[in-house]
Amino acid sequence: MSVAGKRSAAHFAGTAFLWIAILMVAFPLTLMAINSLKPHLAILDNPLALPASFDLGNFITAWTAGNFTTGLINSLIISGATVVITLVCASLAAYPLARQKIRFARLITLYFLGAVTVPIQLFLFPLFFAYAQVGLVGNPLATAFILAAVNLPLSILLLRTYVLNVPRELDDAAYMDGARKWQTFIFVIVPLMRPGLITVAIIVGLNAWNDYLITSTFQQGSDNQTMMLSFLSMNNVILTDRGILMAGAAILVVPVVIFFLAMQRLFIEGVTSGAVKG
Repeated sequence: MSVAGKRSAAHFAGTAFLWIAILMVAFPLTLMAINSLKPHLAILDNPLALPASFDLGNFITAWTAGNFTTGLINSLIISGATVVITLVCASLAAYPLARQKIRFARLITLYFLGAVTVPIQLFLFPLFFAYAQVGLVGNPLATAFILAAVNLPLSILLLRTYVLNVPRELDDAAYMDGARKWQTFIFVIVPLMRPGLITVAIIVGLNAWNDYLITSTFQQGSDNQTMMLSFLSMNNVILTDRGILMAGAAILVVPVVIFFLAMQRLFIEGVTSGAVKG
C-alpha cells in the first residue's frame, strides 16, 4: 500500500472512531430528551418513538418533586466556592514550586502526585466527626473546602506546568522594574496563567457539580441538598413515572452539557497550551 493509501486509511479509521464515540455519547442523551417529553405509558410502549406532543409537564413535576430550586442554589454555592478556593490555593502553591528553589521540591511534587490517587473514603469518617463537632454539617461553604482539598493536588500539578511555560525573563524584568514577588505573581504570572486557570476552573467546577459521595455525606437534610441529591431523592417517582424521571435527569444533565459546550474552546486551548513542559 502506498503512503497516500496508508494516510487515507488512517484518516478513515480515525473519522469512523470519532463518529462511533459521538454516537455512543449522543444516543443516551437523545433518548433521555425524547422520553422526558412523553408520559409513562408511552415510554413503556416504545421508548424509541418520538413524543406525540411537546409537553413540559414532566419538567414542572420533576422540578417540584425533586426540590430542584434548593438544589440549584446549593450546587451553585458549592461549585462556585470550590472553584474560587481551589484556584487561589493552587496558584499560590504552583508558583513557588515552579519558580523558587525549594528544599525537597521534587519530593513535594511527588507528594501531590501521590495524593491524587488517595481515595477520599479514607478521610470521610474523621472529617464528618470533626464537622459534626463544630456544627458545620450542612454548611455548603464548609463542604466546598473539602471538595477543594480533594481537587487541589491535581490542580497544583496542572498550574505548575503553566508557570513553567512562562519565561523566567519576565520575572527578571519585573524585578528590575522594582516589583516585589507578590506583585510579579499577581500582575505578571497570573494573567499568563489564564488558560490554565480556566481549564482548572472547568474541571473543578464540573467535579463539584457532579459530586455525590462528599455532598451526600456533609449536605444532609432536604434544605441542604444539591442538584445531584435532588435528583436521587425522587425515589417514588422512579418507581411510578419514568417520564418525570427522565425530565429530572435532563434538568440535572443539560446545564452541564451547555456549560461545557460553551467553554470547550477555552478548555481545549488551556489543555494544549499547558502541554509543553512537565
